Amino acid sequence: MVDKIIHKYPVTDYLFIALGAAVMGLGIGVFLVDAKVVPGGASGLAMAIHYLSGASIPVGMAVWAINVPLFIWGYKELGKTFGLRTFFGFTLSSFFIDFFRGDAPFFAFVRLQDSDTIKDLQQHDFLFLILIGAILLGVGLGIIFKFRGTTAGSDIVASVMQKRFGMKPGQAIMFIDFFVISLAGIIIQIKDLSPDKPALSLTLYAFLLLFVSSKLIDIIIDGFDYARAALIISDKYEEIGNAIISELSRGATAIKTRGLYRNIEREMIYTIITQKEISALTSIIKRIDPTAFVIINNVHEVLGEGFRRRI
Repeated sequence: MVDKIIHKYPVTDYLFIALGAAVMGLGIGVFLVDAKVVPGGASGLAMAIHYLSGASIPVGMAVWAINVPLFIWGYKELGKTFGLRTFFGFTLSSFFIDFFRGDAPFFAFVRLQDSDTIKDLQQHDFLFLILIGAILLGVGLGIIFKFRGTTAGSDIVASVMQKRFGMKPGQAIMFIDFFVISLAGIIIQIKDLSPDKPALSLTLYAFLLLFVSSKLIDIIIDGFDYARAALIISDKYEEIGNAIISELSRGATAIKTRGLYRNIEREMIYTIITQKEISALTSIIKRIDPTAFVIINNVHEVLGEGFRRRI
């Protein structure tokens, strides 16, 4: 239902992209910039420029300035792949970074990074501060990607490198993020911007941030593994199938197969269960045929009766 609404009314996409940009901007602007922990990509490079300028260049403005030429380059190289959604995404995320920091015009009074809570976390619970920033960054980017937007930056560079040099996008993004984080660490060390913490410690925090946020992006896009797919190979497939239907109230499909080891034709049972039903299923199989061969895989999406729909 939700997918149909999104497809029919594209404005919904832009509303969620705006929400994701706000969450991302909050994470970067309030929790990460003053902590000197860099997320990589265009945002991380913008933070490095911000530090080099003595904080005279706002981070959001630097993000936008970096992304505009990248956007034009990507449009020329890749066509409409990076279109309005991309421009909308990186423009709003840039604005929200400066908005929450009070660096946007007419919003100098905001400055959430100066709140007592943020100051207390910086002084007494730095790791928790970084984890909150990572969570907000990952959730924000996940929402943007979920609704078919991007924030430009390393996405464009990776896509162009894939087209020109055949480099895998994941490898390109990893290389870019590693370079940006290392560069920011060098700048922090040279300018002695964090007397309380060594630059190397902040760099390690940055890699932790990168790991946590990337995992959250995957979770937002794919969802939690709330269901399992089971493949059951057994000579007693019919009994097992009937037990799944009667005891678990789940459907089961018999697929004709031929085992190459013994060259025996039989039917394989395929069924979808919830995570909580795994132990019940394995108990049924062990009871009926302890020698059965069972494969259980993660399932990110199930559409049909008996399973809730993902957004």
